[in-house]
Amino acid sequence: MARITASVFTSHVPAIGAALDLGKDHEPYWQKVFSGYDFSKQWMKENRPDVVFLVYNDHANAFSLEMIPTFAIGTAAEFPIADEGWGPRPVPKVVGHPELASHIAQSVIQDDFDLTIVNKMAVDHGLTVPLSLMCGKLDPLRDAWPCPVIPFAVNVVQYPVPSGRRCWNLGRAIRKAVQSFDADLKVHIWGTGGMSHQLQGPRAGLINAEWDNRFLDRLIAEPEELAKVPHIEYVREAGSEGIELVMWLIARGAMNDAPPRVRHRFFHVPASNTAVGHLILENT
Repeated sequence: MARITASVFTSHVPAIGAALDLGKDHEPYWQKVFSGYDFSKQWMKENRPDVVFLVYNDHANAFSLEMIPTFAIGTAAEFPIADEGWGPRPVPKVVGHPELASHIAQSVIQDDFDLTIVNKMAVDHGLTVPLSLMCGKLDPLRDAWPCPVIPFAVNVVQYPVPSGRRCWNLGRAIRKAVQSFDADLKVHIWGTGGMSHQLQGPRAGLINAEWDNRFLDRLIAEPEELAKVPHIEYVREAGSEGIELVMWLIARGAMNDAPPRVRHRFFHVPASNTAVGHLILENT
């Protein structure tokens, strides 16, 4: 059967992608960010999955205010890179895994979670920046991402957004779905977005490093309790965009019940106007 072997958690700051694409990753400001992923890139090579199930949020590229799915799973064979206003990022196209994606959709919907099935969509920095951080800079004409990727988009942009508890329980349903797939696949599940940040209003630029690190502690040690945190706490303590962190609970919920092995932890302030958080957890 297929099995989830590890989870990866990381911010998906768009400026990180721009810094990498423009060759600024060795500049002092950005080198401090990218150095936190040196271990991760080597770990990814040594623990290459057969599929990555990547939880992220779309930034009005695949979806608009005309249609806002709460949870959307990409079931296509491939996904082009979105043009976010200055041309698509110079990265390889994303190859999907339609068989596993369709199986997960079937299983999760039968477990009473309503998913939007998407057979055609472009993917933006929310998905490509984590891939770049974990896999390094790749030539879109010569290279490919190391494995297929199933995009899983969550609405954390327009309220109402899903609760942490619902995201946690969805992760449990995804784990069950993966384990019932009749193929010997190693699957990574990634939770992306965050950490604390606010992009507008009087609190624009807010970063709460203490709250962020406490979130990382609880994500490792007491995730089910963390899933009970209400939206208002995310907004109050982590800023209006800090709500992206509920997506990490999907990935954590998909892990085994036994305490995970922490392989890597990294936190850095600032990257652009946000805090960067990163964890790699392995199932035991």
